Amino acid sequence: MMMLVNCSGCRTALQLPHGAPCIRCSICGAVTNVAAPPAPGPVADPARGAQAPAPAWGPPPPAAHGRKRAVICGISYRFSRHELKGCINDAKCMRHLLTTRFRFPDDSIIMLTEEQTDPYKIPTKHNIRMAMYWLLQGCQPGDSLVFHYSGHGAQQRSYSGDEVDGMDETLCPLDFETQGMIVDDEINAALVRPLPHGAKLHALIDACHSGTALDLPFLCRMSRTGQYVWEDHRPRSGVWKGTSGGEAISFSGCDDNQTSADTSVSSDLLILSTIFVIIIRISLTNHAFMQFILLFSY
Repeated sequence: MMMLVNCSGCRTALQLPHGAPCIRCSICGAVTNVAAPPAPGPVADPARGAQAPAPAWGPPPPAAHGRKRAVICGISYRFSRHELKGCINDAKCMRHLLTTRFRFPDDSIIMLTEEQTDPYKIPTKHNIRMAMYWLLQGCQPGDSLVFHYSGHGAQQRSYSGDEVDGMDETLCPLDFETQGMIVDDEINAALVRPLPHGAKLHALIDACHSGTALDLPFLCRMSRTGQYVWEDHRPRSGVWKGTSGGEAISFSGCDDNQTSADTSVSSDLLILSTIFVIIIRISLTNHAFMQFILLFSY
């Protein structure tokens, strides 16, 4: 359930995610605070003349027994001027994490790297497209889906009018110099909009300019002190970029106007995958963090 509030600066209508105390306008930058709703009180039971607990908000969550599927893409661009050294290792680490910690079946994961002998699992533009469509094919309530990309990202001019900054974010497949890049509009149409109620998608985009690579309607911006604010990134054209009732969550390596930091830990350019895997492995021993993860995993 979302509620509409007017921006305190430019008065643009903003859609507030459930439970968020404030939201930042992506047009004027103003932060609009919203008063917390009053706690629901007890509900009278006329049959017994007693006070019954208030009903829980919204429908009950689906049973946590759905299928698990993942697409993992790591591109090193070997023997080219774009070469990266750690992206394939990132992909292998993510696969190990999903199979050992989150019990994803081996046959439910598609790996796209240059090391694959199957020509359909080389990370070309066509193969990445087909893998994204496979991930959502037959998706049902209770399913848990993962899309992980480690490679180059870029930007290009948007002519559709649905980007606040006027730029589309892109992923660079192995053959991007001849076949072109994969634009965020297509990623959104393939992975986000078909997601049905009760299904969840987690995306980890370890690339430059990846802040809104999935074109989600809302962005959560968090400071180093843990403070966060929601930004409304819905297109002013009114085109819906959200799901069909499911939950899509994306972790990005950097903002749209940034490039990923250098490191020699795992890859020359990309560190999000390494940090993410390390944090999950360490924190799964912490009960509070495990409860947080369970909110987003089936």
